[in-house]
Amino acid sequence: MVAAVVFWPVAALAQMGTPDATPSAPFGMPMETPLYFHAIVNQFEGRFGTNNKFRWSGEAWAGTDADRLWLRSEGNVNSHGAVEDSQQEIFYDRPITPYFDLQAGLRSDIDSRAGRTWAAFGVEGLAPYFFEVSATVYASDEGHYAAKLEGSTDLLITQRLILQPQIEMNFYTKNDPGRAIGSGFSDLDTGLRLRYELTRKFAPYIGVTYESKFGGTADYARSGRDKTSDLRFTIGVRAWL
Repeated sequence: MVAAVVFWPVAALAQMGTPDATPSAPFGMPMETPLYFHAIVNQFEGRFGTNNKFRWSGEAWAGTDADRLWLRSEGNVNSHGAVEDSQQEIFYDRPITPYFDLQAGLRSDIDSRAGRTWAAFGVEGLAPYFFEVSATVYASDEGHYAAKLEGSTDLLITQRLILQPQIEMNFYTKNDPGRAIGSGFSDLDTGLRLRYELTRKFAPYIGVTYESKFGGTADYARSGRDKTSDLRFTIGVRAWL
């Protein structure tokens, strides 16, 4: 008797259907896959030391839970107003585990130096202990190969005050005089930033950054009378939507 009482309203609803019910979809049309969008500027900062510079770094994506179009941009403006180390990337992104995405696309180096175009392939995600990491390999139209490793993590001092260590390393297989890049371990960019989240989406910060060039890249810097390493005071803002 209890089973009959429970089954009757379910059966009745199934017979009544829904306003959008059809013979092929008796319980209504399936829901559309939602589209999502996210953009973040991780670094928008002035760096002050022996040679002052401005740096930006950010990314944005749009798509579904499974398929996304991913954009990245980063670069520097030196004290003379010239754009350096500018990299613009576009990827197709797809999750391969609950924590990591596979990415494939293109990178274009567009700045005051010789331009380069690269095919790109990599992974990005969240490693244990909440480290955000990415590893990308590149093949250029000039027959050069490169790799970039990045990592950062957030250390909560309070709910609003957050300390963020960050590191980026670049490697190249060949010398590239047009971009003042040497083969091997080319350069290191690392920093420690302390931000205060005025809101979840807007956080000014202060910090220190350290940059260093190695091997042939350092030789190119010395020939151009540039420093091969510099420790700078940093002030900037982080924002997302």
